[in-house]
Amino acid sequence: MMPSGLSTRGGRRGPRFGIWVKMSTIESTEIMAAAGFDFCVIDMEHTLLDTQTVYQQLVIGSALGVQMLVRVPDSAGAMIQRVLDAGASGVVVPHVDTADDALRIAQACMFPPSGTRGSGGTSRLGRWGLRPRDQYLNDVGLCVPQIESTTAAENIQAILDTPGVGSIMLGPADLSLDHRRDAEGPSPEKLLETVRQAARAVNIPVGTACALKDAEAAVQIGYDFIVCGNDSSLLASSARKTVAELQALGQGPYSSANATGIKGVS
Repeated sequence: MMPSGLSTRGGRRGPRFGIWVKMSTIESTEIMAAAGFDFCVIDMEHTLLDTQTVYQQLVIGSALGVQMLVRVPDSAGAMIQRVLDAGASGVVVPHVDTADDALRIAQACMFPPSGTRGSGGTSRLGRWGLRPRDQYLNDVGLCVPQIESTTAAENIQAILDTPGVGSIMLGPADLSLDHRRDAEGPSPEKLLETVRQAARAVNIPVGTACALKDAEAAVQIGYDFIVCGNDSSLLASSARKTVAELQALGQGPYSSANATGIKGVS
């Protein structure tokens, strides 16, 4: 069975908006759910998050009505199977460059005869053995290859034709880095457009990741889902803004240099 794609919370029309979860605390996922994001992507590629932390975040996020994806560190089938059995709505897999790469990860998401995934019906996805087996076997996770190299862009049609690929996600930053190895080839912008057109031609949703300042452009381009920002950077930018505002107060007419008779408080 092919999995359903990402949806908006409350039936809102338009692109789906998500956020990276990089911090090892369930409160981070809870805050993002309360903020109203359509989905979260727990990032195991660029963090040191362990599986127990990921599991806790999946539980709290799904309980709060947010679709929870996991960006696994690589294409290893064992990790894909574990996070799907833990209840992830799907996996985002980095550096999928060829049709063989795409087939390997798609099959890791699906049970035989379509795939190679092992049965774990006593897992959280299987309701600890209480879920009817046919329901468990039909609950296939969304497979989202990341397209982030010149090679992947060149092989995009074969990747899209791979059974089990439910969406693709473009990685503009890594694609631009990879392009440095072949500066004479098509520009990163041209490669991105080639991939988008190919995906739209076969009705496969295409997403991307960007900063908030670039989100409007991503919406205008027509991405189906957009991962915009991450929890740790939101905390860092808010903290820096708060400190700057506090320090500005210290330079004003009410600063300690101009005040008299004011005692400190602890």
